[in-house]
Amino acid sequence: MATYNKRGYKPAKEKEEKLDNTFIEDTPNVDEKDSTTAKAFDALDQTASKTEEFVAKNQKYILGFLGAIAVVTIGYLMYQKFIVGPNEEEAANEIFVAQQNFQKAVDATTAQDSLFNLVLKGSEGKQGAVDIANQYSGTDAGNLANYYAGISYLNLGKYKEAIEYLEKFSSDDVMISTIAKGAIGDAFAQRNQPKEALEYYIKAAQMNENEFTTPRYLLKAGKTAYSLGNKADALKYFTEIKEKFESSQEAQNIDALIGMVQ
Repeated sequence: MATYNKRGYKPAKEKEEKLDNTFIEDTPNVDEKDSTTAKAFDALDQTASKTEEFVAKNQKYILGFLGAIAVVTIGYLMYQKFIVGPNEEEAANEIFVAQQNFQKAVDATTAQDSLFNLVLKGSEGKQGAVDIANQYSGTDAGNLANYYAGISYLNLGKYKEAIEYLEKFSSDDVMISTIAKGAIGDAFAQRNQPKEALEYYIKAAQMNENEFTTPRYLLKAGKTAYSLGNKADALKYFTEIKEKFESSQEAQNIDALIGMVQ
């Protein structure tokens, strides 16, 4: 059978499907907070990159700096172990005889000068306080030797040397540090330097308030102030003894001193 097309009839064209070869993923919604966080991470990434770049360029210098720190640290530890430690032990062995001679000199009623000289110069094959103080200046024993030397020189009438060594001495012991300060005052007083003596007597009186040293140095401060013509300060120091340390030996004649300066 013959086929024919009706007038005006056009066969339907197959619908062409347009294929887009570009694949576009759905873009998620990004709020402001997420955007800020992303920027922060970007900044961190950039900073990290710059840091890595800096390290890469300056690696030699950084390693050298770290090496220097390591050397200093190791050196300090080695110094403490092999130099300071043995020096402390050696100094302690050396000062033992000087300590014994010092105690004998303090307790003695006669021949004190010869004993104080032994403290300074040494005996029984051991060094004296002067050599120990100079040779072992960075040790505890060397520091204590300054005290022994200073007090020994004070008792031998060598006041300049006494001041020199006592000023080098320092201690956390409140009693002995107070006595050292007062002894410097005594040395200045013997050198006819009352202003300097008064300064150290006041320091000694104020360092550690107690029944033994405080009234002792208040009394010396009062007498020195009076000798300098400062009656008001002398009265203040004497009155403090009367009011705070009435049971001390220094308070026995304090009324007479108060009457003298009023």
